[in-house]
Amino acid sequence: MTRRTSLKITDKRERQLEKASEIVASGPGDDPPMSVVIDAALAHLVESEANIRDARDEHDPVTIQELCNTSVIGLQYRTRIKSRWR
Repeated sequence: MTRRTSLKITDKRERQLEKASEIVASGPGDDPPMSVVIDAALAHLVESEANIRDARDEHDPVTIQELCNTSVIGLQYRTRIKSRWR
């Protein structure tokens, strides 16, 4: 991962941050800081990957693919989890 000194917030990222903020918020009046929203998203990604690996012991690969494929986590049949982001 390349470290950068600034994070460019595009319109698409702004919309994603707003949606994520609604998920993280404790209620309609809560406006969590961006750092909390980003921390929650990162924790979710790491935990999801671990959950998928654990689920492979109990469920067939097709079920795992059908339930867990996203634009971020792409599952290859019986091989590995990979990121589509680069």
